[in-house]
Amino acid sequence: MLPHDKSGPRDAYFLRLQSALKAQGQTQPTLVVDRNRLSQNLTQLKQDLAPNMALRIVAKSLPSIPLLKEVAAIMKTNRFMTFNAPMLEAVSESFPDADQLLGKPFPVQAAAKFYSNQSRGVPRGRIGWLIDTNARLAEYAELAAARSLTLDISLELDVGLHRGGFLPGDDLDRALATIHQSAHLNLHGFMGYDAHVAKAPEAFGMRRGALTKSLSTYRAALAQARAIFGPDHVQKMIRNGAGSPTFRLHKDTEILNEVSVGSALVRPTDFDTDLLKLYAPALFIAAPALKVIGPMQTPVIEKLDRIKNALNPNLSTRVFIHGGYWKAMPVDPPGLSIHKTYGRSSNQELLVGGAHVPLVADDFVFLHPTQSEAVLLQFGDIAVFEDGAITDHWAPMATST
Repeated sequence: MLPHDKSGPRDAYFLRLQSALKAQGQTQPTLVVDRNRLSQNLTQLKQDLAPNMALRIVAKSLPSIPLLKEVAAIMKTNRFMTFNAPMLEAVSESFPDADQLLGKPFPVQAAAKFYSNQSRGVPRGRIGWLIDTNARLAEYAELAAARSLTLDISLELDVGLHRGGFLPGDDLDRALATIHQSAHLNLHGFMGYDAHVAKAPEAFGMRRGALTKSLSTYRAALAQARAIFGPDHVQKMIRNGAGSPTFRLHKDTEILNEVSVGSALVRPTDFDTDLLKLYAPALFIAAPALKVIGPMQTPVIEKLDRIKNALNPNLSTRVFIHGGYWKAMPVDPPGLSIHKTYGRSSNQELLVGGAHVPLVADDFVFLHPTQSEAVLLQFGDIAVFEDGAITDHWAPMATST
């Protein structure tokens, strides 16, 4: 069966967004955050959080200090999850009372450098250093003793994702004992990321089974901690888990007492899941159309295009955009797609579409990012779209991984 022409009229939402950008004189590829949709998503998040469940904002997914301030103020939280040294410094400077939990382990040299910077007056707040092995724990214990520090230690648990961390058992017992016996270490909490649960199909109870197994692992680790630190300490410490893909599955605070959320609030395409269907896409790339021209012509094999174009009406229009090769998929005008044979370009990306692509040169093509964490760092200041106009520009954090 031959494909049908997927081109057609533009979505009114993107026409309003285009008008707002043109009114600002925008001519470069630009990242846009929809503040109204962000607010809608924050309202939804308040409804979805389990009673008494604390929220930790995932800074890598929203890597802009003004954006983080907006979310933190509305959600009334000072808890952040940070993932690299520049991000740790930026959040420390901008949120002096921040409770930060590292989302991945740092080399001990990075922690040492951070504390060297502290001596130059950078505010610190509270930091839970994530530890995944006893070897790394020994390095942090040595750093703390050498600098007369008390470090808050969070132990990473492998609750089923299998990318490292402690399992219940002897290694975890040894880590807990090391912290308990040290004058320089404090058990800040546990972190167990369960993104794999959302990937499990609901059929045959596979998702429910994955969640049950993950929580059982976490429960066993908590039992080990209680045996050494006592129930009061474990009740009060950070018991972090979940993430945007799975936070809605955690309905009470019996095991977790906080969940981490970031990407759900702008919902890139990687988060178009059944669990997040009530969250609106709030992040788009706007790329000017440099050239809008006729049917597909593939270099060297132009003669074959006559046949291909006749069989596929979605090769009737070529659109070369300003920039490209982003982690994103075109969403407006409808029916545009990347031409795999022609190849990708970060200079002038080729998109192809049907005969009714309603574009002229200098109009905007809109793309929906597949993720937020890298894309938000690629465009300079982020345009804030609110009530039909560009009302602000938010600076992203420094590019980092």
